[in-house]
Amino acid sequence: MEGGHFIAGEWRSRSSGGFVESINPTNGEVIGTASTGSTELAVEAIASARTTFENSEWVSSPRTRAEALLTFASILESRAEEISALMSRENGKLLGQARHEVAAAIGEARYYAGLARNVFGRTFESGPGKMSMLTREPAGVVSIIVPWNAPVTLLVRSLAPALAAGCTTIVKPAIQTPLTNAAVIKCLEEVAGIPAGVVNSVNENGSEVGRTLSTHPDVDVVSFTGSSRTGKIVMANASGTVKRVSLELGGKAPALVFADADISNAIAHIRRSAIALNGQMCTSVSRVLVHSKVYGALAELLLEAFGSVRLGDPLDAATELGPLIDKASQERVVGIVERARDEADLLLKGSAPGGLLAAGAFISPSIFRTDDLSSWLIQDELFGPVISLEEFSCESEALSMANATRYGLASSVFTGDLDLAMRVARKLKFGTVWLNSHNNLMAEVETGGYRESGVGRLHGVEALNDFLETKHIYCDFGGA
Repeated sequence: MEGGHFIAGEWRSRSSGGFVESINPTNGEVIGTASTGSTELAVEAIASARTTFENSEWVSSPRTRAEALLTFASILESRAEEISALMSRENGKLLGQARHEVAAAIGEARYYAGLARNVFGRTFESGPGKMSMLTREPAGVVSIIVPWNAPVTLLVRSLAPALAAGCTTIVKPAIQTPLTNAAVIKCLEEVAGIPAGVVNSVNENGSEVGRTLSTHPDVDVVSFTGSSRTGKIVMANASGTVKRVSLELGGKAPALVFADADISNAIAHIRRSAIALNGQMCTSVSRVLVHSKVYGALAELLLEAFGSVRLGDPLDAATELGPLIDKASQERVVGIVERARDEADLLLKGSAPGGLLAAGAFISPSIFRTDDLSSWLIQDELFGPVISLEEFSCESEALSMANATRYGLASSVFTGDLDLAMRVARKLKFGTVWLNSHNNLMAEVETGGYRESGVGRLHGVEALNDFLETKHIYCDFGGA
């Protein structure tokens, strides 16, 4: 199995450069190879996208774009099982979660197919014989930089609104999941209504492709999902040509559990969210803030819930927690747990089954308690099945603790008091606040972050804004 580059409607094999192996993090086996990219290939892909944007009817054919997205959704649906299984093997995601991800991507494509035919401007009469028209036009060439943890959904949630708006694109997949990306691009290749050059894809080689896609003057928009550290680099790169940037970055999601909460419901949502994508999800619960009246009872139940998590092969339906993306991530998280033992009260110590020399990149969940809000354990995104347990005594303290982070992507509140829930939700500085649940994401509803968690919104109607320009056309009929 090979993941090549896709430029101007043609595949480029590894014969044009080097290649990397795609490793199954469950057992260390090689499942395929992928061609590595280059600055030259990235520039060629950008030129392809620019030429198509300037010379094809794609930009002015909303019905064609809508039909193309619907056809893509149908092709993706026909290959859902194949792509889900490939994703599980390539990034270690549970098969059930991979199936859910592909289904979500299909929904994204169909949702934006509908919006493609609903991009409207407006007009008004500014004076006698004078008319202003405001049109909404595609922004141009878009580079889409995709992470490895959700390589299908996080591709389509940027690609679908970009295509719906009439843009042309260059995709850069993560180096860990090039085969999954290639499988999705092949679905797009088969859509007759998408002209060559509308969708291009170039694999990474270190950082040169990403740098090119975020600095080249013929790229108008950069849509990036990934860490806050890398997002800052992308933003700095884009500033040289004043590109528009859409960034969904890191998170440190707190779950606030008040004294009157349904504890069993809170435990269920926290457990499921904290181990989603094997703990490698920016919206997953990473902090649990608990009212002192129920702290002892919840802590006991939480330790029991996380201590019973079943690790195993992600293709096995009984597995609840698969491997991390690679051995380097496993070593990193093991190091975090060892440091946490020295700097906090480690309530549940995660471990790597078989040790770090074992083939798989597994690690069991960890829970620690700390009251130091300035600790790196609270402030840094750990990106693994590691959560903090913190205690508060009143509403104002809960809010102060929850907001004491540079991130602001997602959070949740568990309480039976609707007034309290809404009051707290309005004061939490996070782009999403779930009430009595966590991690409910959908195509129709915008997601994005405050502060260092990002710029702009994806999903929903507002996602189109990142890929559209507003033009004012003024007409003086008297002058005409």
